[in-house]
Amino acid sequence: MTETLPDAAPLSFEDALEQFDPVLGFEVHVELNTATKMFSAAPNAFGDEPNTNVSPVCLGLPGALPVVNEKAVESAIRLGLALNCDIAESCRFARKQYFYPDTPKNWQTSQYDEPIAHDGWLDVELDDGEIFRVEIERAHMEEDAGKLTHQGGSGRIQGADSSLVDYNRAGVPLIEIVTKPIVGAGSRAPEIARAYVSAIRDVVKALDISDARMERGNVRCDANVSLMPKDGDAFGTRSETKNVNSMRAVEHAVTFEIRRHAGVLAAGGSIVQETRHWKEETRTTSSGRPKSDADDYRYFPEPDLVPIVSSPAWIEQLRTTLPEPPAERRRRLRESWGYSDAEFRDVVAAGLLDEIEETVGSGASPATARKWWMGEISRLANARDVEPTALGVQSATIIELAGLIDEGKINDKIARQVLEFHLDGEGSPAEIVSARGLEVVSDDGALTAAVEKAMAENPDVVEKVAAGKLKAIGALIGPVMKETQGQADAGKVREIVMEKLGVS
Repeated sequence: MTETLPDAAPLSFEDALEQFDPVLGFEVHVELNTATKMFSAAPNAFGDEPNTNVSPVCLGLPGALPVVNEKAVESAIRLGLALNCDIAESCRFARKQYFYPDTPKNWQTSQYDEPIAHDGWLDVELDDGEIFRVEIERAHMEEDAGKLTHQGGSGRIQGADSSLVDYNRAGVPLIEIVTKPIVGAGSRAPEIARAYVSAIRDVVKALDISDARMERGNVRCDANVSLMPKDGDAFGTRSETKNVNSMRAVEHAVTFEIRRHAGVLAAGGSIVQETRHWKEETRTTSSGRPKSDADDYRYFPEPDLVPIVSSPAWIEQLRTTLPEPPAERRRRLRESWGYSDAEFRDVVAAGLLDEIEETVGSGASPATARKWWMGEISRLANARDVEPTALGVQSATIIELAGLIDEGKINDKIARQVLEFHLDGEGSPAEIVSARGLEVVSDDGALTAAVEKAMAENPDVVEKVAAGKLKAIGALIGPVMKETQGQADAGKVREIVMEKLGVS
């Protein structure tokens, strides 16, 4: 048997693709946002004190019997339908046998040969607008394991002094979505990986079946990578990078594993079928444990649970509850709002699509909604180290600010100040403008005096404007704004300057 060469240097991505074709596969785990766990009435809540959201069932105590969470089944069917899957009219749970300290029963209740959803597909949109179809093998229900916290060292199990177990997550409802092998991705394999996980997250958010916060582990991806020679047709041995929890990390993990596999194979070694851990700080992976095949888990039907029967009528009723597919919604909004591709990508990347849609729906123009959410609101959120949505800005506030600007009562600079005062609890924009006396100065007498002072202090600018260089007026508007503490009507200032100099 050929020895593995773990220290073989990874090839460059370009060199790897010259010799090999990547084959991908993804297992995305989605934590459901049901009120209770998959098989017990224990609360399904994030962030509570360790080992408080537990029950005899999720602790695996003798004699405790599971009961299936109907809402979780409903969520699984709706997700399967959204992924264009066939829904099984009858399916069952199985015991997946393995021991971990965070799995107190010594098995995981999952689905094996009879998943609730199978044979689907999801079209994902790449950065240039190309659509790539990912075939879905199955989407099945299961329960999550608990959480280990490793003490000492780097926080990983390697080098830790001890480990603490929190069973709050044990038994949380999961849906695992498994793709069929993805071939033909070529150089776009990492991009497809990112786009696929992003599309899955968008789907589950639209369905409102998961909080879908990857940093909390609500959506986790196991990324499988193998390579086959350019002139071959047999898949290579795969590695599985576990629990990657961001879109960018999925992209980088796939890139690295393609390079690592290629380096080992080009050096004459062979790939070990194993799980691997992603290291964000170095954008590399490290070896985990040998990867088991299905036979190693000794699946057998769960004797404490009856099969799940989903009538065609129920399935069709749930189909009527499906929202507009996220990709179709994005295309519709982009066309409706008239944003450029780059502008729309920025909105999506900022996670502000819902907020802008609500603001436009409340009466703001698409340009105004984008200007405020992507501009001042995002700036203030960054300054306060929170997400823009956490500031609590309502669409009505943006519309009121835009209205005050359109009426000439305030300008953009004052509006930005008003928003900050509003966030500090000083009232509505109109109330703040009135209370602080922030209306723009449009009184001819006051503006004329400020203009005359600016002209007297800037004779060279006056000379340029008088000679017909009207762009130079901006150099006079600045001092007037300073004189009026930013409250001058810039348009009115311009009119006064041109009138005094007799230019048009």
